[in-house]
Amino acid sequence: MTREVVSHRDGHVYEFGPEMDPVYEAADGESLTIETVDSLNGEIREEGDLLDAIPEEVNAATGPIAVAGASPGDVLAVEIEDVRVAEDRGRVLTAPGFGLLQDDPDIDHPATRITEVEGGGADGSGGDAAGTIDFEGIDVPIEPVIGTIGVATDEETVSTLTPDDHGGNLDTTDVTGGTTVYFPVFQSGAMLAMGDAKAAMADGEMCGTGAEIATEIDVTLSVIEDPAVSPDRPLLDTGDAVKTLASAETMEEAVELANGDMLDLLTHHHGFSRTEAYLFSSLVGGLEISQVVDPQVTARNAVPSDHLSLPF
Repeated sequence: MTREVVSHRDGHVYEFGPEMDPVYEAADGESLTIETVDSLNGEIREEGDLLDAIPEEVNAATGPIAVAGASPGDVLAVEIEDVRVAEDRGRVLTAPGFGLLQDDPDIDHPATRITEVEGGGADGSGGDAAGTIDFEGIDVPIEPVIGTIGVATDEETVSTLTPDDHGGNLDTTDVTGGTTVYFPVFQSGAMLAMGDAKAAMADGEMCGTGAEIATEIDVTLSVIEDPAVSPDRPLLDTGDAVKTLASAETMEEAVELANGDMLDLLTHHHGFSRTEAYLFSSLVGGLEISQVVDPQVTARNAVPSDHLSLPF
């Protein structure tokens, strides 16, 4: 079955807001291929290309894509089937005033390293395996991540550089092939957009970037009506674990939100009181850092699928 392709050339956004005009309307249950450009729109091609400041328009997110039937109060399920790199190089870099160690005098700001793709087909070899990227002669496995993915917001307009309850710049390594991401729907059609992908990225995204790269992403979009538990923020099902995602100004706030959201799921699944869910989360849950460099930080709380399934 041929998939419709939605490309960044068809349309992309630099903000998620309550009023968004779709570039495509998908049917409930439709499978698509989404083409994304790297977070810097191809401006960084060589190691001599430096980023003197974070651009006003960054992290172009392909879309928005309206999903027929999605209404406020529903949940949008985004099943990520595959993420493929679509160019022969990535780029990892620093910029002044950005990143975890932005004030370290021994680290160059700005700095750029081009990460050439080896194997995996994007370099023209025609291989099926994911391949590697080269960093200073070291092979790093390609494990693609979608950095920015989200839906129309409830009220505020939010830059694609910033994560929040609608998703956005979550920079979470689990947002990759094999994971289903669930978003609360705030506006009719949901208005999904995504981009800012990386060929490889560590939890934390310490320098402020992964290996930024263009990608092709296969997804299936489904609307869940009348969910038994209505999420306030994105949720992940990796197949091995259920994970709550939360973004806030501080890591303490983010992990409190992520843990609180997990308690909602545990009380529903097990019939626990909230106290029992809190105690149980401290036995089987695991707090994880997604990123520490964006205008808000993002954390997740993971519970193995043996102990929890999502109520939709």
